[in-house]
Amino acid sequence: MPYPDIDPVLLSLGPLQIRWYALAYIAGILAGWWYLIRLLKQPELWTPKGAGPGALPLTKAQLDDVIFYVTLGIILGGRLGFVFFYRPELLAVPFGEWDKLLGFLPVPPALAIWQGGMSFHGGLIGVAVSTFYFARKYKLNPVGIGDLFACAAPIGLFFGRIANFINAELYGRPSDVPWAVRFPEYYDRLSGEWIYAADAVPRHPSQLYEAGLEGLILFGVLWYAVHRLRVLQYKGAAIGIFLAGYGLSRFIVEFFREPDDYKYAGPLGFLTRGMMLSVPMIVLGLWFAWHVSRKKQQAA
Repeated sequence: MPYPDIDPVLLSLGPLQIRWYALAYIAGILAGWWYLIRLLKQPELWTPKGAGPGALPLTKAQLDDVIFYVTLGIILGGRLGFVFFYRPELLAVPFGEWDKLLGFLPVPPALAIWQGGMSFHGGLIGVAVSTFYFARKYKLNPVGIGDLFACAAPIGLFFGRIANFINAELYGRPSDVPWAVRFPEYYDRLSGEWIYAADAVPRHPSQLYEAGLEGLILFGVLWYAVHRLRVLQYKGAAIGIFLAGYGLSRFIVEFFREPDDYKYAGPLGFLTRGMMLSVPMIVLGLWFAWHVSRKKQQAA
């Protein structure tokens, strides 16, 4: 199956390039923001039956403020996570080889997000840090805010994985399934064409697998848990579902995704870096589920 030759640059205005990858982040943040506003407008989702008017985790105005902090956490955490987890050599690039923003402003490669390379696990850490900072600053419950953002996270993941497919990056392992895609090796900015390796082989479109599992299916699970099971009434439940759900989805997809350069050796040599980073998420998600269950039993 041929790869649809989509130019990763949607529009060029002189030295300024508008990329699909950046638009995916913007779309994910805006769509998630809209969904969170809708959740805050439904206080019955947050208040146990007969318990009176329960407090929402934050107000609409506070949500508008925390979005800024979370966006910074996603971008900085995602990029630094990519560098530390996958490409630490970028930290050693000499000044003379730094990228030029807008053609003249030197920027270290470790921060050159327009070149691609973001880590979800790093972004998750960035979001957690920014959420705790905001909650402490305004004396709010960080777990309640975390539950809120967990509900919308799959929206951003969906758009991000579609952008990975458009960029022809993070593709899957070689395969002969009917829907396997022959991905190009890289994009030549001068000619505006994708360059294919002579030995390019069909591969799993693992980006689309992730968009389906981490995005659509995980969002559906959380939507059902929030609107039917009312899990937002139990602090930490939505966080647990998201962490375990993402970790499990990512662990499964890693069997189809081309492994990263850095792998763990020894008796666990089959585990990729993505798998190893996802295992703690599954464990932490299950811990949240156990903690919520124990609190429900104590309250009964």
